[in-house]
Amino acid sequence: MHIRSFRVQNFRRLKNVRVDLDDKTTIFVGANNSGKTSATHVFQRFLDPKVRFQVYDFSADCWEQFSRFEPDFGNAESDLPKIFFDLWFEVDDANVHRVLDLLPGLDWDGEPVGLRMAYEPRDPFSLVESYRRARNERRLPQGGEDGAYRPWPKDLMDYLSKRLTSEYEIKYYVLDERQCDADLIPKIGYNPFFLGTSSSGAGAKISALIKVDFLNAQRHLTDAESHGRAEDLSRRLSRYYQRNLQKFETDLDALSAIANSESALNEHFAQAFDSIIKSVEHLGYPGGVNAGLVIKASFNVQNMLSTSARVHYMLPSGNGDVTAEAPQSLPDQYNGLGFKNLIYMAVEVLDFHHAWEDAESQRAPVHLIMIEEPEAHLHAQLQQVFIRRVFELLPEAKPGFHTQIVVTTHSSHILYESSFQPIRYFCREKGVGALHRSEVKNLSIFYNGEEAATRDFLQQYLKLTHCDLFFADAAVLVEGNVERLLLPLIIERHFPQLKSCHLTILEVGGAFAHKFQELLEFLDITTLAITDLDSVEPLEGADLQLKENERSRACMTTAPGAVTSNETLKSWFPKVSSVSDFLDLPEDEKTVQLPDGSESNIRVAYQTRQVVNWGTELGKLAGRTLEEAFALENLLWSQASSGKTVGLHIAKSEELSLAALHTAIYKRVRNLDKTRFALGLIADQSTAWKPPRYIVEGLNWLARQLALVPVAPRADKDNVR
Repeated sequence: MHIRSFRVQNFRRLKNVRVDLDDKTTIFVGANNSGKTSATHVFQRFLDPKVRFQVYDFSADCWEQFSRFEPDFGNAESDLPKIFFDLWFEVDDANVHRVLDLLPGLDWDGEPVGLRMAYEPRDPFSLVESYRRARNERRLPQGGEDGAYRPWPKDLMDYLSKRLTSEYEIKYYVLDERQCDADLIPKIGYNPFFLGTSSSGAGAKISALIKVDFLNAQRHLTDAESHGRAEDLSRRLSRYYQRNLQKFETDLDALSAIANSESALNEHFAQAFDSIIKSVEHLGYPGGVNAGLVIKASFNVQNMLSTSARVHYMLPSGNGDVTAEAPQSLPDQYNGLGFKNLIYMAVEVLDFHHAWEDAESQRAPVHLIMIEEPEAHLHAQLQQVFIRRVFELLPEAKPGFHTQIVVTTHSSHILYESSFQPIRYFCREKGVGALHRSEVKNLSIFYNGEEAATRDFLQQYLKLTHCDLFFADAAVLVEGNVERLLLPLIIERHFPQLKSCHLTILEVGGAFAHKFQELLEFLDITTLAITDLDSVEPLEGADLQLKENERSRACMTTAPGAVTSNETLKSWFPKVSSVSDFLDLPEDEKTVQLPDGSESNIRVAYQTRQVVNWGTELGKLAGRTLEEAFALENLLWSQASSGKTVGLHIAKSEELSLAALHTAIYKRVRNLDKTRFALGLIADQSTAWKPPRYIVEGLNWLARQLALVPVAPRADKDNVR
């Protein structure tokens, strides 16, 4: 038996999302403030009676519903927001007897078993009357409402900020999968069977099915003495020992050793404190009727590890042996936080498991362990070891019992150890009014729906690059090493507003960028693909039978009938081949179109025609590659002495016409050391050169998509000779 999925509505960023869980380990990923923590905290709110809801746990648009509600006009039953939490279980034969109260009917035939928990008003009409009464009692005298002060409650939102727990409670319902659609949303008109409320004890039904433990991100480990919330590893091991003490209380050898230690220490105390006790007697105590003083040791086994025992790290000897009779060792605080965090998490997970096992007759069949940000203090390889081995920490569960682990992370190194299947990608929902909403993408659907070759390529690429794609606000796909090196410099100089966003730059090459199409569209990540026109001569006649060899067939963009060899432009977007068609394409048509005709958040940027001045000549030219476009954009600078350092200077260029200079630059770029070109620009401290126009236009589009202020391209006056 295990949790198949859960759905959350109206809880924080999760307006209406479904999250499918792997039967073993599920990984929640996404940018900051994308809803991952909300997806774990909803379990605490509904399943831990010690954790109370607050009015701010409702989604942001629910606050407006509360504030607008008027008791004299509103419908108390339908207008008051509710938080819904649906759990769906896969139930095996060994656990059918545990879910009898949750079966939708006698005709149940193995479908997923659903339970709805709703945080809703105890009595909607009583809530409205209480609110009306509170508002009338606190109303200012007539004429006294002109000032800024308004007494509580200003509106229903303000009222519930103090009265939520007395007005709302959790109610429980049975869900019938046959009365839900394919996304497990109850059909219109279906009323789930009411089980009861939290105050009536109905919550015990879910407590009997699932136990949830949380290992929070803020573990407050310390490597020094601290008076704050931090603790050392020894204290944590002490708590583990206390919880499992009953297993060791029958160890007679240990108890005998403790008793002997107490007796020996008592004799020592009697000698050490003898002079102090005699000095006290001179003050008239104890006197004839008062009890005398004696110092005695009392060893409490439960507190021994935290008060007197300490974790030590044994140092290996010269031959690597740590089993010598008197090895050197260091106290707990002398080891690094990384290993302490790893040990701490392992102890916590084992402690959770033992506590679940020890429940015996009250043991729930499903144990859900939620681990938040395990990467804290762990280097990359240790992060990979943890996620690979965390499930192996747990002893094999007995038949009928099952453990699931959910890990929330910002670490691309943890993703390195995962395929697409266990990943659940949390992202901010796009669109008007969706500022505080999230949606969840189940990558197992993408994994199963994508063709094997493309899927394997993407997985291998992510592994090799430790890609942070899943944590980015936007992605920039670039052609090669030159773009990857120069783009951060261009952003720093010309688009500083983009530095406030989390961008990931992926070097994918023109031949492979289109393979990311399905993944990027599935994840709905804002993406700018910067690529090259790669103009080549068209194949004709017998040449059609030949394999393309771009280097031997490359041509200038001005060549008649030139076509592109770039797979991204041919196979992904805009899906044309003629270079002239690419150059004539308006800027507003370089965004990928969705099936419904609207624009997506994916745009392509490639070389475009630009006004070029050379001497008395004026022309509109387009480069074939970034280097050629850069030379045309900075024609005066590249042909001056400063351009020699990057390899674009043409000897006696001042004697050439504009067309001849363009041809010479094209030939020079064909044999250019491109990495040296990029490093030369990075090393050059001059700010005189400008980025190619097509990159500027693409980054301006990206800034607009991310709701940042775009930067207008600089004027062409620097190119005038």
